[in-house]
Amino acid sequence: MTITYDEALRDRLRANLAAHDRRTVTDPTKRHAAVAVVLVDSELGEDRVDPAPVDDWIAGRPMEAGLDGRMVGVSGGAAFLLCRRASRLSAHSAQWALPGGRIDPGETPIEAALRETDEEVGVRLPESAVLGLLDDYSTRSGYVITPVVVWGGGRLELRPSPAEVVAVYRIGLHQLQREDSPRFITIPESPRPVVQIPLGNDLIHAPTGAVLLQLRWLGLEGRADRVDELEQPVFAWR
Repeated sequence: MTITYDEALRDRLRANLAAHDRRTVTDPTKRHAAVAVVLVDSELGEDRVDPAPVDDWIAGRPMEAGLDGRMVGVSGGAAFLLCRRASRLSAHSAQWALPGGRIDPGETPIEAALRETDEEVGVRLPESAVLGLLDDYSTRSGYVITPVVVWGGGRLELRPSPAEVVAVYRIGLHQLQREDSPRFITIPESPRPVVQIPLGNDLIHAPTGAVLLQLRWLGLEGRADRVDELEQPVFAWR
């Protein structure tokens, strides 16, 4: 069942975020970044074909049986924007990500998230569109990420920057509530569970996976469960 993109959803998300005792991280050894969870409308079945050259992008990456890395069959109703990062990037190349990046001097997390959304996917949204913030997430690669939830106001015309983004996808919020989601696995390198969010024919890991899980638990379901202690896979530690 898809989730209707309407004022009732917007008001529920805003209320759940406002009632949450948000966890912040202050760590002078890490850089501060922000990501935007941009909520838009989407049409069921509009994503029958993955627009990215997945065979090139996935080359050499070990895949779980039954998965091929393609993001198809995920649209419909209220959705969030998810980017496939360009393979030429120096950091976290060819990974799934929300629009976002480092916070510039003098910027707030909200200002940075909105700026990065404009630069990466070609969508300019005002601060009045912000519904609230999720918990900070501290990454193994040296960042503290602040997720900013933004109401896009419709479908939006996306114009991804080819230097940073291979393709942008509209992922229906109902996909976050799949019966097989979330998944948790153990790794020898850490006592913390690694979170995996199944989407399409791939798995989304932390930090993006942790942000999306809290979007589901807090934003959609009103659950205050924390996600900042969920682990990233080793390939994301660099």
